[in-house]
Amino acid sequence: MYVERLSLTDFRSYTQADLELSPGVTVLVGQNGVGKTNIVEALGMLSTLGSHRVSSDAPLVRFGADRALVRAGFVRGAQRSTLELEINPGRANRGRINRGSPLRARDLLGIARTVLFAPEDLALVKGDPSARRKFLDELLTVLLPHLAGTRADYDRVLKQRNALLKSARASRFSRRSSGPDSRDSSGGATVESTLDVWDTHLAQAGARLLAARLTLVDRLGPHLDAAYAQLTDGSKVARAVYRSSIEGAVPDDDSEAAGAPEEADGVVRGDAAAGREPADGTADDDAGSPLGGGRGLAGLGVAEIGERFLAALAEARPRELERGLTLVGPHRDDLELLLGDAPAKGFASHGETWSFALALRLASYYVMLDDSSVAGDEPILILDDVFAELDATRRARLAAIVAKAEQVLVTAAVDADIPPELGGRRVRVVPGGVDDADAPLPESDRG
Repeated sequence: MYVERLSLTDFRSYTQADLELSPGVTVLVGQNGVGKTNIVEALGMLSTLGSHRVSSDAPLVRFGADRALVRAGFVRGAQRSTLELEINPGRANRGRINRGSPLRARDLLGIARTVLFAPEDLALVKGDPSARRKFLDELLTVLLPHLAGTRADYDRVLKQRNALLKSARASRFSRRSSGPDSRDSSGGATVESTLDVWDTHLAQAGARLLAARLTLVDRLGPHLDAAYAQLTDGSKVARAVYRSSIEGAVPDDDSEAAGAPEEADGVVRGDAAAGREPADGTADDDAGSPLGGGRGLAGLGVAEIGERFLAALAEARPRELERGLTLVGPHRDDLELLLGDAPAKGFASHGETWSFALALRLASYYVMLDDSSVAGDEPILILDDVFAELDATRRARLAAIVAKAEQVLVTAAVDADIPPELGGRRVRVVPGGVDDADAPLPESDRG
């Protein structure tokens, strides 16, 4: 797959920008702040419907405009398609396919496939669990677009359940402050029965989402270690282990930065990296076991996971009523990243952290390649100002890997940041648009 044209209207800094593209490598070169990242951000949004830089839509619309439009033409084997995303802050975004009638934005999912590397990816390793959950869920909805509906259902039920818990918590404090004579036992029973209904809905949607995540983590495992070895000397095994709050593998505190548990009882999947042993030569007892020590959710169907979820909700209910929020479920899970036996977060060096983040994106690329069922369905690779952050060795290794893709888009402030292994076309980005000439950045604008 490749994009042959991209048009932006009132997106970020652009009133209007049009860019013709072709297969192979295209490098967008320009000074910092001219809008290079805006271009690749827009293309990435047609794949995931989300920005890799911000969590809300308002910053994506040019100041003073009501909406933004991103339109692109894609070639997928012998097929051509045009996708359009209309971004409406405060309202539902809309999509169009081949200039047809307006659709829900999520109806665009699965048509354009991109893998975007960016400096923000360091948060996948160093940041809170929410970054890793987002990584999994965005990849899932590209591979299985119908899961966007499952995510929406889960988020809707979670929001309503949290509102009920918060209300129940406030009522509890009110009754306590008014004394024991003011207690209304029927009100408590009503809350309990209403929670039972929401528990069922939450477990149904959550089980579908969790089952999909577990399968995806299994698929990522061998590719993750292989990609990490490609980027480094291969002396350490890179693994990802899903930690489920349903199994007690994530603390039930209010912090997003939930760390890994001291015991491995909650290990759901241990992606043991194609059977390689840790660098110190000692075998990890759980490395080859999808059960992580004989327990967990591995191998269970959606219905069975739902039953485990309901049981976890029942056990957590007293604590949830005290704290006014849902303490177990996919929204509180984590993907623990390991180098050898040590967590990458906090133990990996800066170079190892970068390599792990890049390996996660490469692993997602390889999973998409495995999933390709149509000739020409290879994902588009986007590297946003990544090479400037890497040393010469990692630059060369990453360039050699991505250069084989059907289409690669790269942003850079100066030509010197681009490894010679990439070559390809150079397009200069200037304030408000792009130059047609395939020329390197003038010496006066370098570094």
